[in-house]
This record gives sequence, structure tokens and C-alpha cells, in this order.
Amino acid sequence: MNDRVNGIITEINGPVIHGRGLSHAFIGEQVSVGNAGLQGEIIRSSVDTAVIQMYEDTTGLTTGEPILCTGEALSVELGPGLIGSIYDGLQRPLAVMAETDSFIRRGINPPPLSRSRQWHFVPSIKIGDDVPPYSIIGTIQETEAFSHRVMSPPYAGSADFIAEEGGYTIDTVIFRLNTGSAIIERTLSEHHPVRTPRNAGKYVKPDELLVTGQRVLDFIFPIAKGGSAIIPGGFGAGKTITQHQLAKWADADVIIYIGCGERGNEMVQVLEEFPSLTDPRTGRPLMERTVLIANTSNMPVTAREASIYTGISIAEYFRDMGYDVALMADSTSRWAESLREISGRLEELPIEEGYPSYLSHRLAEFYERAGKRRITNTRCGSISVIGAISPPGGDFSEPVTVHSKRYTKTFWALDKDLASARHFPSINWIQSYTGYLGAAESHWGNVSGGSEWKELRQEIVNILAEDDTLRKIVMLIGPDALPETQKLILFTGNLIKEGFLQQVAFDKTDSFCPPEKQIQLAKLILRFHHRAKDAITKGHSMNEISALDIVADILRAKTSIPNDRLDAFTALSDSIDNIFSLLEDRNA
Repeated sequence: MNDRVNGIITEINGPVIHGRGLSHAFIGEQVSVGNAGLQGEIIRSSVDTAVIQMYEDTTGLTTGEPILCTGEALSVELGPGLIGSIYDGLQRPLAVMAETDSFIRRGINPPPLSRSRQWHFVPSIKIGDDVPPYSIIGTIQETEAFSHRVMSPPYAGSADFIAEEGGYTIDTVIFRLNTGSAIIERTLSEHHPVRTPRNAGKYVKPDELLVTGQRVLDFIFPIAKGGSAIIPGGFGAGKTITQHQLAKWADADVIIYIGCGERGNEMVQVLEEFPSLTDPRTGRPLMERTVLIANTSNMPVTAREASIYTGISIAEYFRDMGYDVALMADSTSRWAESLREISGRLEELPIEEGYPSYLSHRLAEFYERAGKRRITNTRCGSISVIGAISPPGGDFSEPVTVHSKRYTKTFWALDKDLASARHFPSINWIQSYTGYLGAAESHWGNVSGGSEWKELRQEIVNILAEDDTLRKIVMLIGPDALPETQKLILFTGNLIKEGFLQQVAFDKTDSFCPPEKQIQLAKLILRFHHRAKDAITKGHSMNEISALDIVADILRAKTSIPNDRLDAFTALSDSIDNIFSLLEDRNA
């Protein structure tokens, strides 16, 4: 610790500390406060005083106790050992802390990465090679499912030294770069300030679909790799289970899951379930490509604010390696509440619902760190950010939801009524939208049968919109007053909702639906719709059509047809044609 600046506590207001004698400290500097050495960060400074937000409980602190500055900003340590780890919001390893005490004691700060473990480093360059910024200089097989790519510093030069293949600790110098004017050493770890984005490469337009295996997302409201999305929903609407499904099935190389201010029992469920989940891509434990950050609602509120930045900084590190990263933040509402509490204690002028005036700016800073970047000419990486929001009472007009919509392009609106009806994912198909249809169309064009995706999706969206309008009319005049064609819209709407949009997370077949199967399911339902529409024009009633046995087969197709037996859809589609042909012949 650098004790170049010493101050003393002059005032204590919960997690906000005022100190004197800190004239040379800078905004964002980490400090050690009190005799217990509690962690904090300077957030306001004047001539000789500073205001510090504390990341630990301040109970027991007294005025006059010392404040020591570290000379460093709040930072994360990046290197091998991140994968599979569970941290709190300050990147303190919870497993290591649990060895000391069952409860998180104040003032302890174990290193995020093991200093004693040796990693098997395999160099990929040799001495004398030209080394552009962020080049891959070697690899470490961190887990069976994940290869850690060791990068050079963000400067161009030549390799002055590269370690031979072998085992090294993270503090060992394994590379030296000669820039012509300086020699820069590189160990297996590095530090990065969490509030500063890593500026590797340049942004490129997201052009690949992030396949999630969830039909309502991939087919109707897709998100691109490098895109951003929000999932707002009231208590019990299904935010957590939706994010669990995304974490398990999303087509990403690395998963970062941030439990930000969620209830402790929910986070315990995550911490217990994730290590036992099997990665469907490798058959190995999902934790072998996952980092968990747990900062529950009973932890200090300011540490909750830091957890978001800790998570996105770790995600940027893996993105720079050339990996596609999916980051889940659950939930940004709790993060915003921490901003509100600190702002109130600082007596700042609030805006709507007591939030600080910089709420919108902070949300923009977070979501704009998503994106796809070209790190080198041969390497791209992406971060897809999916933020859950817990609006009070499910009110989507509250500030966090409204401002988040300004900086994200996909909106997955969770519906409490759908969740109560056991319709999951409970994403409202009328309120939701996506801004990544261009990237999705490019992806679906490479899927078998996917050239029709745009037309199929549009027809499904139109039917659902008309179904929503007709249901409002039915509530006034009843269904019998509708003409047969409109009754068909209601019937097909139900087929789409139950046979396509609804997905069973705990069903072995239906938990993940590959794009090829999504296309076949959509075609099947719309095939039935078109044949039924023709039958109605020839005088048949919806009572006859709805009683056909094939309807049950269509509804069961998502679970009864295995994901690797898509040829069964051809037979089922032929059955639809045969049944309607018989129906028409019978009444001819």
C-alpha cells in the first residue's frame, strides 16, 4: 500500500465518509479507512477535504481514525484463474474468504488470483518477432473447455524475451517488449481500472446473431453478438430463469453473471446451480467458461455499485482475447438504487423518484461498453450485455427502464400475467422489440430453410398483433359475433403462443431449440393456418377445424420431435395437407 497521503476521518454518514488532509488525492482513488483498513473510493474532493464512498460496513468507525491512500484507482486483476471463480463486487474471491470465516469479515482483501498456482504457458512467438499491440504471445489451457490467450501490452515493438514452455505463477515475467524507446515487462496478470473501458481495436457493426435456443428471442426478438438488451419485469415475472437459460444456452465463449443487489436466497440458488450445470457445448461443467460475481442486497450498497464495473471490465479482457462474451446483470435496478442512496447522502439534487441527475449518464456508460471490436486484423471479440430490470410494480415508465431503453436496442418485456399463467419465457410479444433484424437476417440466411425467416417472422408478428386486437373486442361482444376468419386468427394465435413461443426450460428436448427446428415449427403452424384459411373460404367452420386431431400433434411437436430428427416435420406437414384434403373432399 502506498501511504503517500494520510488523512483522518472528520464525519461519518453511513457509507459516506468525510476526511481531512487529502488535498493531493484524486477522484476515483482507492483508500484504506480506519484502523480496520476498510476499502473505499474518493468520489468528491475540495481544497483539503474529500468525500469517500465505502465498500464495507462502517459500523464502529470513529472520527479521527486514519485514512491511507493507495495511489491507485479501483481496479480488477486480470489473468488465468478468473474462469470458474466466484467473486464479490470488489473482485474478492468468496471461496478464499469462506476459508477464513463463514461470514464476510470487514477489512480482509485476499488477492483475486492465486499467487502460488502454476500455469502451463505455451509461447506462440519467439525472440525478435515483431509484436503489434494486443498480440497473442502464448496460451494457457485454463480449463478443459477454455484456452486463456496471453496478450502483449498495447504497444508495438519486438519480442526482447519470451518464456519457454513450462509452469509459471502469475507474478512471473514471461515477456519483455522492446518498443524502441523502452522495455516493457509482462507477467501473466495485469490490472485495469474498472471505470475506464479497455480501448483495444475499433468498433465494428454487430453482424452475427447470438443464438440462445429460445424461440421467442432468436426468431422474434433476436440480439446480435455485441448487442445490448434489457429484460424488465416485476417480481416473479421470470427474469432470473430467463437469464439462467441465456447463460446456459447462449452461443458465447464466456459467460459473466453479475448478481447485483438481488435477494440472498436467489443468489445462493445461482451459486449452487451453476457449478452443477453441464455445458451443452462441451459436456463439461458450465463453470469452466463462467465467472460469477455475487453482490447481494444485504451487502454494502456501494459495493453493489462497483460490481457492474467489475463484471464489464472482466468481460472486456476476454473480448480482447477474441472471444464472444455474454454478460448478464441481475439487476441494474438494484445498482441504480445504490446510486440513489449515495446521492441522497451527498445531498445532491434528485430527479424523478429520487434518482440522481447522472443516472442516465451512468447507464449509458455501462451499456455502451457492449459491442463488437476488431482487436487485430485477424481477431474480433464481442460483449453482449443483457441487463435485468426490476421496476416497482412492473411499471415500465419508471426512470431505470426508460433511460435503459435509450441505450439498448432490444427490449424483452416480461409479463406478470403470462408468468402467472405458467407461460415461459414470459416475454410479452406486443411490448417487446428488437433493433438487430439486419444481423438476424444475415444469420438466418445461412440456416437450412432460413431464407424464408423474414417472411415467416413478419406473418407471425402480424397474427399476434391482430390476435391482441381481437381479444379486446371479444371481451366486449364475445367470440360468437366474430366471422370465421377472425376466429381463425384467435385460434392460430393460440397455436403460436403454446406451440412456438412457450418453451419448457426443464424439458430435455425443448430447453434448447436449434435454429433449424425453429424454422420447421414456424412453417408447420403457418402451414396449418393457410390450409385452414382455404377451408374457411370453401364453407368450413372453425368448429370443424379446431376439432381436427392434427392440432394436438402440432402443439406437441416442440417436445415430441427430437432436435436431431427434423425430417419428422415433413411427415407432419404432409399429414396437415392430407387431413384438409379429406375434409374438403368429405363436404364436396
